[in-house]
Amino acid sequence: MKFTDLQAQRHSVYALGRNLSQTPTALFDLIKLAVKQAPTAFNNQSVRVVLLTGAAHEKLWAITAQRLQQEVPDAAAYEKTLAKINQAFQAGFGTVLFYTDTAVVTEFEETVPLYADNFYDWSEQGHGIAEYATWLALTEIGLGASLQHYNPLIDAPVAEAFAIPATWRLRAQMPFGSIETPGVAKESVDDSARFKWIKA
Repeated sequence: MKFTDLQAQRHSVYALGRNLSQTPTALFDLIKLAVKQAPTAFNNQSVRVVLLTGAAHEKLWAITAQRLQQEVPDAAAYEKTLAKINQAFQAGFGTVLFYTDTAVVTEFEETVPLYADNFYDWSEQGHGIAEYATWLALTEIGLGASLQHYNPLIDAPVAEAFAIPATWRLRAQMPFGSIETPGVAKESVDDSARFKWIKA
């Protein structure tokens, strides 16, 4: 499959299931490879990943639901939020948590002071690449996913629940699983508003 065809297949999928042929071990190996091959500034490899499956995956979304109950304005809004969590996230097979190891970022800020102001931004760029690589790897084997950002609301309870190191900062959550309802392609902004070709 051409890379651009794979890109075209990737969509946010909000109806996930657990009808997978892959083993958890094979999925973990795939995710590790996708992240390891993703470039980072100065090869600092500051991206950290936690794969949650089974009861751990369920626990993450129970924590998220409980935390969001404190934020929504009323019971009706919470029921809507809970329905989304259950169908789009918890119903999936697993979740990939993406973290930044802030100790690595700090180390490079100190050892390469000329670029100290850039290393956090560069770590975020590394995340984008690693997340996209992971998403495409899952797409290639026929699985659906979406990228969520419930951080920092859930950072503390998730860190406690899964013994996350103190220097790891949660940046995104990627629930994934079988595609029960295909994602919808988004409309693109007109090319003239996004791209320039300067020839001379």
